[in-house]
Amino acid sequence: MQKDRILSTLGLAAKAGKIVSGEFSTEKAVKSGSAFLVIVSEEASENTKKLFRNKCSFYNVPMYLYASKDALGNAIGKQFRSSLAVLDKGFAKSLEEKLELTSENGMTEVVKAWQK
Repeated sequence: MQKDRILSTLGLAAKAGKIVSGEFSTEKAVKSGSAFLVIVSEEASENTKKLFRNKCSFYNVPMYLYASKDALGNAIGKQFRSSLAVLDKGFAKSLEEKLELTSENGMTEVVKAWQK
C-alpha cells in the first residue's frame, strides 16, 4: 500500500538524520531554508495548518497534509507529531512523488500550500 511506502521512507529519512519534527523545529527549518518538504498531520489544529500553509507558501516549500499524528510519530520513531520537515533533497523528492500518487488515487488529502 502506498501509505506504508511514504511512512517507511519517512522512517529511513529519520534514521539518516534528515527529519526534524515538532512545530518549533519544523518552522525553524522552513525559515532557515533547510526544509525541502513539510508534512503536517491531517489531525493537526487549524491554527497549525494555517501557520504552515503561510510559512511554506512564503518560503516556497512544498507542504502536504498527510496521515494521523500517531502514524507520523511512529514512522520517525517518536511519539505523535503534528508536523515534520524533510532536510534532504533526495528524500523530499521521493516522498513528494509518493504523496502525489497517493493524492491521485484519492487515498488521502494532499495540500500543496505553495501552489495556492
